[in-house]
Amino acid sequence: MIAIIGAIKDILLQISAASFFLFLFQWWLEQNRLTRRNGKFPDDQSFLIIACALSLALCSMLSTTLFDVAYLNLGILPAFIGILYGNFRSGLSLGAFFLFCNLLFSEPAGLSNLLLNSAILLYPLLYSLAAPFKNGTVMEKIGMLWMALFPSMLFIMLVPILNGKNPYQAHSAETLLLTLYLFLTIGLGGALVYVVEMTWDRLQKKEQLKGISEKFQWESEKLQQITNVMPLSVMSLDEDGVITGLNEYMLSSIQHHFPGLTRGDIISQPALPFFGNRLESVSLQKLVHSIETKQRHSEKLVIDTRTYHVYSAPLLNQISGVPGGAVLIVQDTTEEEKLRSELDNVERLTLVGQMAAGITHEIRNPMAVVRGFLQLMQEKSSSELDSYYQIVMEELDRANSIINDFLSLAQSRITDKEEVLLHNIIEDLGPLLWADANLRGQSVELKLPPSLPLLQLNVREIKQLILNLGRNAMEAMGDKGVLTLELRSVPGRVEMTVRDTGSGIPETQRDKLFVPFYTTKSQGTGLGLSLCLSIVERHNGTIQVESEEGKGTTFIISFPCGQEEMGTFALAE
Repeated sequence: MIAIIGAIKDILLQISAASFFLFLFQWWLEQNRLTRRNGKFPDDQSFLIIACALSLALCSMLSTTLFDVAYLNLGILPAFIGILYGNFRSGLSLGAFFLFCNLLFSEPAGLSNLLLNSAILLYPLLYSLAAPFKNGTVMEKIGMLWMALFPSMLFIMLVPILNGKNPYQAHSAETLLLTLYLFLTIGLGGALVYVVEMTWDRLQKKEQLKGISEKFQWESEKLQQITNVMPLSVMSLDEDGVITGLNEYMLSSIQHHFPGLTRGDIISQPALPFFGNRLESVSLQKLVHSIETKQRHSEKLVIDTRTYHVYSAPLLNQISGVPGGAVLIVQDTTEEEKLRSELDNVERLTLVGQMAAGITHEIRNPMAVVRGFLQLMQEKSSSELDSYYQIVMEELDRANSIINDFLSLAQSRITDKEEVLLHNIIEDLGPLLWADANLRGQSVELKLPPSLPLLQLNVREIKQLILNLGRNAMEAMGDKGVLTLELRSVPGRVEMTVRDTGSGIPETQRDKLFVPFYTTKSQGTGLGLSLCLSIVERHNGTIQVESEEGKGTTFIISFPCGQEEMGTFALAE
């Protein structure tokens, strides 16, 4: 009985030593030092072979004989498993190491015993099974191990008979234990292969799950970045209407109405308060109803003078098909609504302008007839009535002048332009400006550089612009006033400055200078500066006004150089 118990202890000790490589290998995997499993397993193979070698050496050092007849060394299990899992070079090294350990510890000594205990005769079979072993299923791998392990263990159990001893007596405890040892070794080999495969599969699934998690995280971050740059406000809600997420545009929209709120203050809060406490609003009630009933809905809301187009849609769990909240997409259409309203006004004003231009054009014909008959009547009337006729004709001329200015302002056709020098136009107008200035006791000063870039200009309109600005400046000055016209070239444009030494323009009036029909003159029409602005805009230029009360006013007109259309017009003060 004592021998049986000792043999069982020795067998259990060998099982522990033979399984040591598996515990060592699992510990290594838990340290996350292995790369993801691939076709050849270069990293885990190396460590597995090392662990098998350590386990093999431990089994050999603890080896003994059962009942002093059968050699007990389960190092054959890590040796065979390492050879099957490794490549040819590592398998050859492990086989040589197993042979060396048997040479040191095998009992009884002798060449025949060494060959049987080390199973060296089955090495060719092991190396031939190594390639298909790596590509087989778990059960196929266990079967290939058993193909080499069963005859090896059978040879080891037959060694006592070759030495003239027969421990296998019928119905003896020794025979039963030796038989159990044989099948236990074979079963343990299959279990070790199964655990190794499960360990690798667990590692593979862990790496796959990690890769899926990283990919999901990246896709989630990418989706968040996309929604953040979208010019739409996006908000997600749960089943109870509580905010679960929002993009940057939605955060900015909420902060516009609720300054100081952060993303953390908004998340996990009910959504309705952020749309205003207007539950009596029909539009808001429709939106709330669509969210509660999980229906798609589109509604326009006006909140604090701003207009929003709100689109709601349910979110469905694609796996279960159960509704999982809702998404709100909000577009701020305030500027679009303003622009649409302004366009409607522009269309109406354009129509009115076209009608007015047609009417004024037709008025000039009867006015010309009236003036002609007045001249005939003046010739046939006494000279005492000449002053009356003169007043009537002057008023008709004044009305005709207003009509001409209005038609020039109303026209929207593209003007014909040509390449000209701006200082040549000013020089042509010089005598006319000096003549007007002399009648008023004023002077004109021209500052024209010798060379300027050619400009694309309509000569007739530019002359009208210069005369209007020049005469306005003269009217704003008293005796001894000085009108200065200066040209200068700056990068990309040519600037014309019209400066007077008059009383200046009050700041309250500057904003209305270019408004049609606004004037501070008793006899003015209010169309002169509007016509100037229209001419400058048709030349893609800008007008800048600088004025100081008591010192005078300066108009700076800028024209772009070259033939490129600027596309935008500006009025600066």
